[in-house]
Amino acid sequence: MGLLGFGAAAWKSGPRDEWIGWSRGQRHRNLAAVVNNARFLILPWVRVSSLAGKLLGMAARSLPVHWEGRYGYRPVLLETFVETKRFAGTCYRAANWACVGQTQGRGKLGDHRLGQVPISRWGRYVRSCRLR
Repeated sequence: MGLLGFGAAAWKSGPRDEWIGWSRGQRHRNLAAVVNNARFLILPWVRVSSLAGKLLGMAARSLPVHWEGRYGYRPVLLETFVETKRFAGTCYRAANWACVGQTQGRGKLGDHRLGQVPISRWGRYVRSCRLR
């Protein structure tokens, strides 16, 4: 039917860090508590109304427990990137994710001065509380 993939959070993101209220030191200490939804795919021939939003909601509820069982700590925030030229992010909004800013298009491996990847909106779903 599809696939959801989660992994390490983006190392730096001005919109995310500002939204959370982190200083540089707080980001270094707390970044592990943020998990990135790196992949989300529902195969094109699967046609079920509201499936994407429902799957994202289920993942947000179950991931912290599974993550804690595997890695020994419970994340408190999920994040993702949505390429605005290709997608509207409707399923994330339906699952109560909040858009908190826009990337600069640098990517994690690119030259920090150049926009080398598509600009994305930054989405985030808060599981328990903001990290301070």
